[in-house]
Amino acid sequence: MFPAPGPDRRFTGPATGDERRLLAAFLADQRTTLELKCAGVEGELSRRSVEPSTLSLLGLVRHLADVERRWFRVVLAGQDVKPLFSSEADPDGGFDEAAAGPEAADEAWQAWRAEVAFAERFVAEAPDLDVEGDDAWRGRVCLRWVLVHMVEEYARHNGHADLLRERIDGAVGI
Repeated sequence: MFPAPGPDRRFTGPATGDERRLLAAFLADQRTTLELKCAGVEGELSRRSVEPSTLSLLGLVRHLADVERRWFRVVLAGQDVKPLFSSEADPDGGFDEAAAGPEAADEAWQAWRAEVAFAERFVAEAPDLDVEGDDAWRGRVCLRWVLVHMVEEYARHNGHADLLRERIDGAVGI
């Protein structure tokens, strides 16, 4: 149930180097953790935690696709795009509407991967971590803050994913 002794394949980023490299690596490690927690239980991704919660692994993937989209495309890149799975009318749509089935899972993973790819390009091409954008919730934010926030966002949700995965198949420590 626990990973084999030795290096954890999630944490491959550098432990030295400049700030951008370190923050991007920490975020990449958290993204990899989400993928690992969802691996091998594809048919159960939409399984809910406990009533009345709508929390599921699939819901987490959908939610995090929207979070990536919001911070990198909307706030920092200034794109006028809508969320993929939620809305003003249903801010929890990523969770609430996470339906069972391979098509729903494929759609969520494709969206998440596209948003991650955009974010990775944005971070790599930004002139520095002081690039700023406007957010209705926080006001003015910089890329540095968004990267730290994203690590926190994934870490929190990966904790949820731990519990969801354990409920699905008893696996812990993934």
